[in-house]
Amino acid sequence: MWKDYSSDYMKNNPSSSISIMMAAFLSALLLSLLCGLFYNAWKYDIERIELEEGGWQSRLVGEFDQEDIEVIKNFASIKEAVVNEEESADGEIVIDLYFDDMRTVFQDTLQIAGLTGVSPESIVYNYELLAMYLIRDSQDTSPRLSFPFFILVTVMASFSLIVIIHNAFAVSMNARIHQFGIFSSIGATPKQIRVCLLQEAALLCALPVMAGNLFGIGASWGLLEMANRLGSSAAGRHEAVFSYHPLVFLFTLLVTVVTIWISAWLPARKLSRLTPLEAIKNPGELQLKRKRNSPILTFLWGVEGQLAGNALKAQKKARRMASFSLILSFMAFTLMQCFFTLSGISTRETYFEKYQDAWDIMVTVKDTEVDSFQETEKIQALEGAESVVVYQKAAAKRRIAEEEMSEELKAGGGFLPASANDVIQTDGGWVVNAPIVILDDESFLAYCRQIGAAPRLDGAVILNRIRDVTNPDFRHPRYMPYIKENAVSVLQRSHKEEITVPISVLAYTAQVPVLREEYATLDYYELVHFMPVSLWTELKEQLGAATEDTYIRILAGENVTLEELNTLQEKINQLIGGKYDIESENRIQEYQTNEKQIHGMMTILGGFCVILAIIGISNVFSNTLGFIRQRRREFARYMSVGMTTAEIRKMFCIEGVMTAVRPILFTLPLAVLAVWYMLRMSYLEAGVFLAEAPFIPVAVFMLAILGTVTLAYYLGWRNLRKINLAEVLRDDTMY
Repeated sequence: MWKDYSSDYMKNNPSSSISIMMAAFLSALLLSLLCGLFYNAWKYDIERIELEEGGWQSRLVGEFDQEDIEVIKNFASIKEAVVNEEESADGEIVIDLYFDDMRTVFQDTLQIAGLTGVSPESIVYNYELLAMYLIRDSQDTSPRLSFPFFILVTVMASFSLIVIIHNAFAVSMNARIHQFGIFSSIGATPKQIRVCLLQEAALLCALPVMAGNLFGIGASWGLLEMANRLGSSAAGRHEAVFSYHPLVFLFTLLVTVVTIWISAWLPARKLSRLTPLEAIKNPGELQLKRKRNSPILTFLWGVEGQLAGNALKAQKKARRMASFSLILSFMAFTLMQCFFTLSGISTRETYFEKYQDAWDIMVTVKDTEVDSFQETEKIQALEGAESVVVYQKAAAKRRIAEEEMSEELKAGGGFLPASANDVIQTDGGWVVNAPIVILDDESFLAYCRQIGAAPRLDGAVILNRIRDVTNPDFRHPRYMPYIKENAVSVLQRSHKEEITVPISVLAYTAQVPVLREEYATLDYYELVHFMPVSLWTELKEQLGAATEDTYIRILAGENVTLEELNTLQEKINQLIGGKYDIESENRIQEYQTNEKQIHGMMTILGGFCVILAIIGISNVFSNTLGFIRQRRREFARYMSVGMTTAEIRKMFCIEGVMTAVRPILFTLPLAVLAVWYMLRMSYLEAGVFLAEAPFIPVAVFMLAILGTVTLAYYLGWRNLRKINLAEVLRDDTMY
């Protein structure tokens, strides 16, 4: 009997059945898509960290013998212990540790350090990798909130998708309480009614749920491929390989099935608590809260506004998740647009515009020292290359005594604000980093002439400036003299080094050579030395090796085009590409690539925001269309007391406007505060941002929300007009 009833009901009420099937399909699709994207984003980030930092979870640094290494390898929870040859130096051995259970990494690493006599300060943890598994330690001061925030957003979005299914069932089942009350009065038990509802749910949702999951998997693969294509030109980015773990599929399927089961079981449970008389008397309509009128809507639109406000309050619980999804999507889209606008302005000002006159083509010559590079003159002779500088970088230390410090530096607190990683205090003063920039001889002589110093090759030039650390505005830094001028600067390899290397100082200056380099940005206390390659050749045995790569900076003529830079770049590649392993880039192409990457990221994140908006709009459609059946009696009573269809249509319009406008009105002040905070943190003038603020994309997204909500209410009104309201006041029939 119940099988026949369910079959007949679905045939006679196709709109209700289609509503449930569409809700199940859309929810399963979006849930599968969301979980698939989240899993692949998580997996990609782990791959990125392992490629950049390594897959180790903790690292020990110290002096170990073979017995210590065996103790470490035989520790119970150690999966693998590897001696890192690249990081080991100066008698210290670095051992990378991999654990069977990463949750024990902090306590087990401390125990291993105790067994091998290593101090806790010599332990290094891969905090970024551990954070991807939600393993945190109090010693990690970085917030690392992006991954937990994404989890939170995914969970909330998934919950809102679950609510879509639940609301679709709730609206359909609640409208039938009256009918099931009749069945209960003639002997149907709650168990029989529950079996009927679960049977309907299985028949309606089995195929849509499976199809939705499969389409979601395909959509997540498509979005990942699009991300790969958009980011293919990004430097240092590895290609994402799509994968879909079986547990992700089982999770989405299980969540959907459980949601459908609960959504069908709850009305039966509710009905089992009602007496047959109560169920029969239940009209299956919204219960309006007459004592809670909306004064604002009443003032603006009169009686229609008052009725619309009461209807919205009656549906408040059902609409809560729809409003939340719309708020979340609009907030995420607005903040994303503002963030990328700020990021684009900042990148342009601090990189492309700042260095647009410093380089046109940059070439990195791999594993080559500057004094062994013999092609400088040939590159300088190329047509279109107006200025060529070949240089390399090296690291050194410089001890600064108190009497050498400038008066301005002393007044600013000296080295007290400095980190122990940047400045080391010793008995004779403070040891600071003294990076060396080694220029080819001709470029060094040109630099000397630029700053007004005697053009000689037997000394160095010191960048004698230090940033005022009391001024946090990195966009407009203030500088002051660093040290008192002296004819000699004494360098050394490390703060423990006994051997010192005195260097003649040709000049102290606040000007830097025309290179695409930044100085003292991370370590404010660097004392940068510029020297010619001929002098470096004499000193490198004492100061140690330079970095592995040599750099070539080429400046072309003014108003150069991309085609001209590409031609010059190709000539350089042909000239030295066969002899050396090189990488080259040009400024205009780099700018276009950067713009492409930003637009690609905006497309991907914008798609995520659109998914959130679809979730909210789906809830709006589900609620609006589903509640039409429940509101038949409500509108019939309105018409019986004289309301016209035009007045009811006005009431519908008010409901639609409030449904769409509320999330926008709630979001805009929060977005303004968030943008104000970002401007404050980036020290960017509000006028600069407002000149490029993303008003149009935000307005389009806003209008899209308004338009789709309006469509939902229009469809609801169109369905309402088809109902014969005169017959609604009669007793309900079986269907």
